[in-house]
Formats: sequence, C-alpha cells, structure tokens
Amino acid sequence: MERRGASPGDHKRAKKTAMKSTQRKLAIFLSLPVLIACAAGQAAKIPSQSANPPLPPLRPTVQERLGYPRNARLLIIHADDLGMSHSVNRATFEALDKGWITSSSILVPCPWFPEVVRFAQTHPNADLGIHLALNSEWTDYRWAPLSAKERVPSLLDEQGYLVTDETIVAKQAKAAEVSVELQAQIDRALKAGIHLSHLDTHMTALVGSQELFRVYQALGSKYGLPILVGDYKIPTGVTLASSESLVQQVIGIDPGISPQNWAEWYERTLAALPPGVYEMIVHLAYDDEEMRGATWDHPDWGAAWRQLDFNLVKSPDFQKFLRDQGFILVSWKTLKRAGQNVTVPSDLGLPH
Repeated sequence: MERRGASPGDHKRAKKTAMKSTQRKLAIFLSLPVLIACAAGQAAKIPSQSANPPLPPLRPTVQERLGYPRNARLLIIHADDLGMSHSVNRATFEALDKGWITSSSILVPCPWFPEVVRFAQTHPNADLGIHLALNSEWTDYRWAPLSAKERVPSLLDEQGYLVTDETIVAKQAKAAEVSVELQAQIDRALKAGIHLSHLDTHMTALVGSQELFRVYQALGSKYGLPILVGDYKIPTGVTLASSESLVQQVIGIDPGISPQNWAEWYERTLAALPPGVYEMIVHLAYDDEEMRGATWDHPDWGAAWRQLDFNLVKSPDFQKFLRDQGFILVSWKTLKRAGQNVTVPSDLGLPH
C-alpha cells in the first residue's frame, strides 16, 4: 500500500486535535475527586445484609452452663422438613428413634403433618421444633398457608400456594401477614399436643429482611422457644440477644459435592471446628418413587441427596468419627436449659 505525505492542512488539524485531547484529559483529572465522593455517597445508601456481628458472649459459656468443659464441642444433628412426605417421615423417625440425629423440625403446612402428630404422641421426648415455612419450593409438589388466604395475600403466588422462592418472600411478604401465618403453624402443632423445643426458618426466609427477622425474634419471645440464628447472614441493624446466640455455626453440605466425597466433606468440616456449639443440618428421606416424584427437577436437596444424608447419619463409620473427635451430641431441649435466665429482647412485639 502506498503511503502519502502529510499536507500543511493536515499538520494544522492534528495540532488542533491534540490540544482538544489535552483539555479533555485535564477536565477528567480535575473532576475525579467529585466522582469518587459521589460514588462513595451512593454506596453508603445501598442497604446491606451482613454476616452476624459478634455474638453476645455468654458467661459462663453454653458448654459450662450445661456442665461440660469450656473447650467442649457440642453438636446438634438436626433433620429439616419433617412432615413434607411419608418418605421424609420414615427416614427421620428411624433416625430419631436410633439416636442417629438429635433433633428435627416440622413443616406444618405439608400433607404428612398428621403422621408427625401420631409419632409425637408415642414419642413425647422426641426433640421437635417448627420449620417456619413461608415458601413452597418444589415445582409439582406444593403447599398453601394454613391461614385464610384473604388474611395473607402477600404470601401467595398466582395459584394460591406459598411462593416458590425465599427471595420473593423478602420482597413482597408483609410482616403482619407473616406473623398471622407463622403463629397459625406453631399453634396447630401445640394444639396437636407436640412438645416443641425450638423454632427455625425454612430456607432461611426469615433472615431476608429486618421486618421478617423481627417477626422471627418476636415469635421466639412469645412462645418461649429458642430460635436458630447461628452464622446466618442477618439484616443490618438487627441486634441479637444472648438467648438467640446458643448455636455458633450451622453446618450444611453445599451443592457440587460428589456422592463419593459426601462423608469426607462432613468429616473434614466438623473436624476443623474449635470449641463451641454447632448445628449440623441434614435432609433425610429414601430415594424412592415418592421423593423422586416430588423433587424430580431439583437434584440439589432432592431424593438422591436425602438418601446420601440418611446413609451418612446411620453409618457406623460416621458415628465412630464423632466419638473419636470427642463431639458431645445434644438437642434443642438441652440448649433451651442453657438459654434460660439470659438476656431476651425487651421491645419485641408481633405486628398486627
């Protein structure tokens, strides 16, 4: 390609362009402090959700309150979703009976709740809490609120079920309606004669906003039951009381762990824990036709997942690992004793 020489007009235009470029660069440089300050101001306005602030210390520690050494590691092995299905119930009942787990919590709106009532009547010492439910996450297997739908419209999807996703709860659920529904769930269990040990939150929906978390706290205060908080991310501005700080960390396996590494993940995670109080959450069921039908498009926390968790807790090798590590298995009924006569929030009230 032939290259032509530059004309005098070209030199003049080039000089003018260079001057304009220098002026633009100088203007940008001088405006940088203003831009940075504006960005900082915008960032400060964004509401945040933070990891827990330092837990209010209990002195003596939970371990010492229960008669154990301060350097002890206490562990609740807890099964979620009791009442969801017959398959979940069968596995969880067996695990409770045989001491493979120490606690479970109930999805009261689910269709197999009556079977849980019958189990509780014949097992009055079983450690059972309420898995407070504001969403119904499966595609073809759904549940609705216990409350009259006209009283809780912000909890519903277009089909009249609880919404599928816990993030939707945080965006649209009104605190007063949440309070109505969750009191209905707790009251149904109490009227059925179930002796409750604690409250926890299905899919952590109740930590989705400050208003929802305050309902959670107020329910614990009203019913005299400890709530699970652990190391969940809680809304900024929330203050935890000592009675809400009984569990330091929640252990739960994450998606992406291969079946052959299931036990190794749990053992490695548990072995690394320092002295303290922990809850290991498992999801138990049989990988049977019922569970495969309910969870067909959810491999995470689905039928095969729950069978793996069930195989783990009943494994003699895993039980030996816990003994060798010196873990002391406890229940929520045990922890409730440690939480008695410690600070509780004084300004909690359920919204109307």
